[in-house]
Amino acid sequence: MWYIIKLHGGESHQQLPKASTVLLCNSQASIKMAFSGILSDSDIAAALQGCQAADSFNYKTFFTQTGLKSKSADQVKQVFEIIDQDRSGFVEEDELKLFLQNFSAGARALTDAETKAFLAAGDSDGDGKIGVDEFSALVKC
Repeated sequence: MWYIIKLHGGESHQQLPKASTVLLCNSQASIKMAFSGILSDSDIAAALQGCQAADSFNYKTFFTQTGLKSKSADQVKQVFEIIDQDRSGFVEEDELKLFLQNFSAGARALTDAETKAFLAAGDSDGDGKIGVDEFSALVKC
């Protein structure tokens, strides 16, 4: 069994924001819990269904279908923190490649072309990664 742990302040051996969600596994139950209260399971399932085929992923469509586009800035930031698997404060190319698997453990990896297009769309400062502000702007565009 795997768990999601919410940390609220206190001392830790790792540097984490005062209220952080730690995803300890990519199991379907953990993923559903990670997005609960932010995105609906049915919206996520519909969005994933629409991009099952290779080279069919469109971030604008995905953000709209999941309902993320209509969420608050804080909720978009929470989603970013889940996608930022290594907690670096940025989503790098390797994390983008596995983007769909944040929403369902059985989802496919993005193709190299999809990953590069997604990164190019979100990386407004050209540093090769997407920060939280860039992600928020990408979601809302």
